[in-house]
Amino acid sequence: MLTNTPVKIPSYPSCQRRTRISAGKARELLLILMMISGHSLFGQVTLPRLVSDSMVLQRDAELRIWGWAAKGEQVSISFNGKNYKTRTDAAGKWLVKLSPMKAGGPYSMRIKASNQITLNNILVGDVWLCAGQSNMVHYLDLHKERYAKEIAAANFPEIRQFLVPTLHNLQAPASDFPNVHWKTATPGNINRFSVVAYFFAKKLYEQYHVPIGLINTSVGGTPIEAWTSEAGLKEFPDMLKIIQKNKDSAYVNSTNRAAALANRERERRKPGDAGLTGSKPWHDVSYVPKNWHTINIPGYWEDQGVKGLDGVVWYRREIEVPASMAGIPAKVALGRIVDADFLYINGKLIGNTTYQYPQRRYQVPAGVLKAGKNIFVVRVINNGGKGGFVPDKPYYLAAGGDTIDLKGYWQYKVAAVYSPDMNPTGGISGPHQPSALFNAMVAPVTNFAIKGVLWYQGESNADRADQYKKLLPALIADWRSQWKQGDLPFLYVQLPNFMDASYSPSESQWAILREAQLQALRVPNTGMAVAIDLGEWNDIHPGNKKPIGERLALAAEALAYGEKNVVYSGPIYRAHKVEGNKIIISFDHIGGGLISSDGEALGQFAIAGADKKFVWANAIIKDDHVEVWHDSISQPVAVRYAWADNPVGANLYNKEGLPASPFRTDE
Repeated sequence: MLTNTPVKIPSYPSCQRRTRISAGKARELLLILMMISGHSLFGQVTLPRLVSDSMVLQRDAELRIWGWAAKGEQVSISFNGKNYKTRTDAAGKWLVKLSPMKAGGPYSMRIKASNQITLNNILVGDVWLCAGQSNMVHYLDLHKERYAKEIAAANFPEIRQFLVPTLHNLQAPASDFPNVHWKTATPGNINRFSVVAYFFAKKLYEQYHVPIGLINTSVGGTPIEAWTSEAGLKEFPDMLKIIQKNKDSAYVNSTNRAAALANRERERRKPGDAGLTGSKPWHDVSYVPKNWHTINIPGYWEDQGVKGLDGVVWYRREIEVPASMAGIPAKVALGRIVDADFLYINGKLIGNTTYQYPQRRYQVPAGVLKAGKNIFVVRVINNGGKGGFVPDKPYYLAAGGDTIDLKGYWQYKVAAVYSPDMNPTGGISGPHQPSALFNAMVAPVTNFAIKGVLWYQGESNADRADQYKKLLPALIADWRSQWKQGDLPFLYVQLPNFMDASYSPSESQWAILREAQLQALRVPNTGMAVAIDLGEWNDIHPGNKKPIGERLALAAEALAYGEKNVVYSGPIYRAHKVEGNKIIISFDHIGGGLISSDGEALGQFAIAGADKKFVWANAIIKDDHVEVWHDSISQPVAVRYAWADNPVGANLYNKEGLPASPFRTDE
């Protein structure tokens, strides 16, 4: 543990105020000052948060342990029977390289300068950096119903996660994080583990029985360029210009102040919510509804006779609750709602969500439900696009062993209508700026040896899919350069199926993004988990994430652990040739052979002649190839497979149960 040495806060002219500072505030100020200066302010040796109790160090690799102390101070480290010494440089920084060692532990590490720090419960195993956007963020507690058994059984003290807090830095790479610690995959911590990363680690741990460390650095809704360093974006001059502009804090602050002022004015001009401003709020049990209309839940109001409405709509329904469900705790599932919602039961606010993506699962306290009539009211706020309740999601009330279906007809009334000029004014969103997340959430990790990278991102770049074909290889090259680990294994998830299904061949930005991810396999020592069968048409955050983690683990077994006989990928398009009126497709990663996963005819193959007008094709497996044709096309030139946002019926797999990646033969 870190020695609990009293710290004296230095006095500066700007601090000469008669203000009492709490111990917590003092520590916070100390951390900020240390992060700004990059080293200890007081001469004593200090460490980055990553180098701490319960950390996992990478086996069979040269290790770097680093920190700060006074200029020229000698620092010594004792670890696993060996001693190391160094001195700080002119900036007070120090770094010690430790010899490679085998998996094992727990160990203690003693770091000594003018003070001494002892770190305990250190393991040596394999460390994986887990990065990307929200689908890598999503932790087990958000999917606790699907994975209830796995959560209950999770007791793996040798699987550990270091969850990097959400930060950004527009100016320069940071040297450390605020307060964060390594956590074990045990009952008290497991709910905050990334679903994908946990099942990846669990599969590897059960396979190799070595400790697994997960450094989870991911932020929802963020583009790939935010995770790439300035040096890594050298081939993107427009982004470099943005980075330089953002280094001017006066420019950033003035831009954001102007946007905030415009948004405050927009909020001021918004019409009031009639459901809250009348003589009685519409959620009050004594409110008598007048002029309400019928609507179906689930469903969007734009699809049910309410055209182009952005604003506030209230929903109301009387639910008959049996005595067996009354007076006890209950749960309400309200699927997903676009965009924000407030749920009231019998006049009491039960819960609210401020944006569209999370599943609505609200806990109802004991005593709220009563036998007989109960009034359910949902206030929905929609700022753009279709508003309302997303179809094909769970909608129910559950208490004890009973469940009441909440789908069906409700009453609704419009409470406020927003005009088109009320859309928010965008400022400079720090987490979305080029290099901003690399600077704050990746740079402080690059001294720490790792086994490889897991990457799950792409949704936020789908509108720039062609550019992504350069950005993903640039990120891979950048991170390998930052870690100085050569062809560091880089494993990533191809975007799953999402959005409405199209029953005619069509164009798709998500398909082009998947193609960009497919082409990144040209970079050596990369692996891709195909997820075209694991998505949900109505949810950008699909719940079936366990197979994604396990497919990534298969790729790790082959690429990072050298397992020669592991089939770790579904079929990947290799080449094609034209024979008469047929196009013959050959694949890599066929494993034990190509199959139709459902025993039906192959679906989602489209073919075109010189006119590039694609039509659904016949397709059969013959030996290790797929033959594709259409009777009306005598001279075919191109084939596409699963080329859609949500290619329903894509059923080409290998016998190991891994799906083929979508592809096209035309560029």
